Amino acid sequence: MAVTDPTQERATPPHERLVVALDVPTLDAAAGLARDLAGEVGWFKVGLELFAAHGPAAVEAIGAYGPVFLDVKLHDIPTTVERAASRIATLGVGLVTVHAGGGTAMVRAAVAGLGDAGRVLAVTVLTSMSDDDLASVNAPPAATQVPALARLATEAGAPGLVCAPRDLTAVRAAVGPSVLLVTPGIRPGDRDVDDHARAATPRQAAQDGADLLVVGRPITRADDPVVAARAIAAELP
Repeated sequence: MAVTDPTQERATPPHERLVVALDVPTLDAAAGLARDLAGEVGWFKVGLELFAAHGPAAVEAIGAYGPVFLDVKLHDIPTTVERAASRIATLGVGLVTVHAGGGTAMVRAAVAGLGDAGRVLAVTVLTSMSDDDLASVNAPPAATQVPALARLATEAGAPGLVCAPRDLTAVRAAVGPSVLLVTPGIRPGDRDVDDHARAATPRQAAQDGADLLVVGRPITRADDPVVAARAIAAELP
């Protein structure tokens, strides 16, 4: 189901706060997962792998089963980003990502291009990046960089942000209660964190202020994805 604002999202049933990342190589596999999980989760995320392979057809196919979050992390000059966002606006997605690191003008351009068709989520720092990784590109530690990018993006008009679970408390303090916070890097307590350097359990992320929780492999690679999704939803407060 489509959602309207963060306050409503925090009041919805726990399973509707789950976003399943359909990071699989084929459209058939993604559509099969979406079909099985329809009604068990709130959103389906179409990422770069699926969109690069199938383009708008992926959004159309997955959108038949629920709201689509298009995670393409736009990052280019403002004019190009605005034009790309205006094209995305025709696809019927509810959420689309841009890199906050692209700067104020770029984030503002994405918001203008998408218009009322959906909501822009500005990605702060990727969950795969540790403080050592940030230092290697001459960026400050996540504790400093993430809130700074969060403020930049929201001041540029982005209604939502993507941040790692461990950054949630600082980001919420930086931007206030009305901004939609979406967090990937969600791992049940008995699972490996894979390539997420700043992961957390579903319960911890929800308690720290996440509105939507993005979960990929713990659901999509489970023996029974529906059972896995229900177990994660049951962890949410």
